[in-house]
Amino acid sequence: MSGLLGKKIGMTSIFDADGKNVPCTVIEAGPCTVTQVRTKKTDGYEAIQLAYEDKKEKHTTKAMKGHYSKAKTSPKRYMAEFTRFEEKKHFGDILRVDVFQEGEYVDVVGTSKGKGFQGVVKRYNFRGVNDATHGQHNRMRAPGSIGASSYPSRVFKGMRMAGRMGGQRVKMINLQVMKIIPEKNIIVVKGAVPGPNNSLVKVERWS
Repeated sequence: MSGLLGKKIGMTSIFDADGKNVPCTVIEAGPCTVTQVRTKKTDGYEAIQLAYEDKKEKHTTKAMKGHYSKAKTSPKRYMAEFTRFEEKKHFGDILRVDVFQEGEYVDVVGTSKGKGFQGVVKRYNFRGVNDATHGQHNRMRAPGSIGASSYPSRVFKGMRMAGRMGGQRVKMINLQVMKIIPEKNIIVVKGAVPGPNNSLVKVERWS
């Protein structure tokens, strides 16, 4: 699994080879710096650690300053590990969007938009009571029965009820790479990607 860290820029649409208008997400992928190289001899597995997006040195601990100095790079805001890169990587290498190719498929991981405390209609697509007759004046968006009374005298775990919605790690799989703009580190993928604009995303390619 190789890939890059990046930032969701927003959505657009482009025309494919058949002339169809395809909704797409624009992602700024990289540049990412190799800040650590894992090996089987020292760590028990092989992987590389990538860092993305500069941050101020005053917001970095001394331990992390030393970590970044080994790679001869400035402090970064985000880090993640990737495995199975085709070519061997070294400390300080900079990886750009050209690790991907147009037409291939990638997975994109992000954090979905937080929607706060929501009821069952929005959270789970319940219908509620679609009828205002027979005294049902305040039950339009109610969850209905959540369990029996005398037995089991409790609510089973996993019952779909109101609660916090969104703000979770979501992976969208098999999104086709529609276009790559190397000079701007831009990758355009087919379909939607979780999270708001300017949020961190992880673009993975299984190879």
